[in-house]
Amino acid sequence: MGTLRVGFVGAGRMGFPMVERLAAAGHDLVVYARRAEAEADLTRLGVRHTSELAEVAAGADVLLLCVFSDEQLTGIANPLAAALPDGAVFASHVTGRASVLRSLADGFPAIHVVDAPVSGGPGEIAAGRLTVLLGGLPAARARAAEAVSAYADPVIETGELGTALAVKLVNNFLFAANTQVLAEAIRLGEELGVAPGEMLSALNHMSGGSQVSRRCTGPAVSSRAMLARSPTSWKSTSDIGRGSSPTSTWTPALPTVTRAQARSPSTRS
Repeated sequence: MGTLRVGFVGAGRMGFPMVERLAAAGHDLVVYARRAEAEADLTRLGVRHTSELAEVAAGADVLLLCVFSDEQLTGIANPLAAALPDGAVFASHVTGRASVLRSLADGFPAIHVVDAPVSGGPGEIAAGRLTVLLGGLPAARARAAEAVSAYADPVIETGELGTALAVKLVNNFLFAANTQVLAEAIRLGEELGVAPGEMLSALNHMSGGSQVSRRCTGPAVSSRAMLARSPTSWKSTSDIGRGSSPTSTWTPALPTVTRAQARSPSTRS
């Protein structure tokens, strides 16, 4: 992996460990920072920083954004894109609306826009194991991958612009669906006399186990606690990105699985 000139915007809870990994990988890094606390942290890290949007984008091969929402993204996207050199890659980690990035790409055809939603948190970033999806032109995806591979493994290319966000949406749908199904399974187990902890321990060694069941461990696990973790519901894809974050999840409205259906050997997903 070669050295890139990387601009970075959004050095917060998720973004700062990304910056640490990018710096450790030896990239020529410039980070946008306005808060005194962020400036102090970056100074201690030995990373160049600036309070000017144009400066963080000027001369960058890849510009990475890890802001909270589409609203924040749209507030800074145009001046950043305008300052990027021709051929540069603008990669957004925001889990938001693909239409926002397509509009940016249409407005600034000399740069290459990539949607780059993520799956994981600060722990995965620090360990270099964040999952990053990339959508855009092949050359732009490859260039973005060179940068994000400092903190991501795997890096998964999904196709044209917008496809990475589509994959993230489907993933979130499945995660939410599996959460609700697992909550119903735990509730059914309780009715049949099996404690939640014992149920999860068994399921995780059986074909009914899942990523959701493996993440739900501990003495306080219950069907009510499972559903309490489930985020606010969404009704359609037009809601994508409203109040979202780089790792936000949506919960679809799903029909409740009845206990009679769960007991029936003929009921299969």
